[in-house]
Amino acid sequence: MTQQPHPDSVGIAVNCAVVTVSDTRSLETDKSGQLIKELLLAANHAVVAHKIIKDEPAQIQAQIKLLGESANVDVVIFNGGTGIAPRDTTYDAIEKLLEKTLPGFGELFRFLSYQEIGSRAIASRAVAGVYQNQLIFSLPGSSNAVRLGMEKLIIPELVHLVKQMRG
Repeated sequence: MTQQPHPDSVGIAVNCAVVTVSDTRSLETDKSGQLIKELLLAANHAVVAHKIIKDEPAQIQAQIKLLGESANVDVVIFNGGTGIAPRDTTYDAIEKLLEKTLPGFGELFRFLSYQEIGSRAIASRAVAGVYQNQLIFSLPGSSNAVRLGMEKLIIPELVHLVKQMRG
C-alpha cells in the first residue's frame, strides 16, 4: 500500500469535467469516459460535464478555454489522443495552454504503465498541469490506461492538488 505524506480532509468533493478525444466514439460507446465518471463518483466527486470532441487541436483548446471559464469546474480529465499517431494531437494542444505542468504525473504514469505493458509505455504522452486555476489531466484512451491513471494517481491526489492549487 502506498503511504500518503499527510492526510487530506475528508468529505471534500471536487467538481470534474470528463472530455473524451476521439474521432469515432459517441457517449454510448465511450467506455473510457464512462469509467472515469464511475471512478470519480465512487470516490464521492462530482461530474459536472462529459463531452466527446474530435481529435483536432483547435477543438481541444477551445474546450479547455470554455471549461476554464466555468467557475464550477475544478478538474478536467481528458482521455484519448496521447500517442504518436498523426491524429494524436491531445498532448500538443493541451501542453501549449498549461500555465504550470506536473511532470511527475506523466513520469509516474509511464512508470506504472511500463510495469503493466512493458516498453510500449514509452509511446504515452500523458500530461497534467494547471490552466485558469483548474487541474488538467490527459490520459490515453484505453480503459486499462484510464483505470491505472485514475486509481493510482489522480483519485488519490485529487483533493490535495486542488487544495494546493487554490493556495
